[in-house]
Amino acid sequence: MLTLALPKGRLAEETALLLLSKGWLKTLPSEGSKELTYVSEDKRIRLLFVRSQDVCTYVEEAAADAGIVGWDILKEGGFDLIAPVDLKLGACRLSLASFPDFDLFAKRSKVRVATKYPNLTREYFFSKGISCEIIKLYGSIELAPIVGLSDCIVDLVSTGGTLKANGLKEFESILYSTARFVCNRSSFYHKHTELRSLIESLEN
Repeated sequence: MLTLALPKGRLAEETALLLLSKGWLKTLPSEGSKELTYVSEDKRIRLLFVRSQDVCTYVEEAAADAGIVGWDILKEGGFDLIAPVDLKLGACRLSLASFPDFDLFAKRSKVRVATKYPNLTREYFFSKGISCEIIKLYGSIELAPIVGLSDCIVDLVSTGGTLKANGLKEFESILYSTARFVCNRSSFYHKHTELRSLIESLEN
């Protein structure tokens, strides 16, 4: 049996539908169910429903053989995983945003940046030769510049509607992100036949 860690929410639903279409599931998990695991009828696959930020940890620590995770989370955490398939699901971008009159190069002191992605943000600013102060937040990132907590933000953008609604402008995309199928390195070798079969079905 293969164990897959899926991020709770829309991406888990899209992945389950994909597995259903590829024949890896015969039925879908019950809608609205509070259960955190689901085993397929033929016992080929077990699904774990976890927080998106925890998928890589479950896979890296071998609690799951594989998982589905956004490229943004994978790059931010620097996890030691194999990522053989881009599922092309959940497309979004990690972008720099602020008020329309924001000038990235105008400040002589450190730029204060609010983000959930401190590592990718620090890497981006350093690549520009700009010093930055990272303010780590877990939600409502757009609020930070509005209340003066930060000069700008680095956050995921899909349509840009939330930014526009709060008077903010997207200046530059830092990273394009889609959902990736990732594997534990040990599982990739010890369960190579099963994982290779799943990978090939996801690629086609």
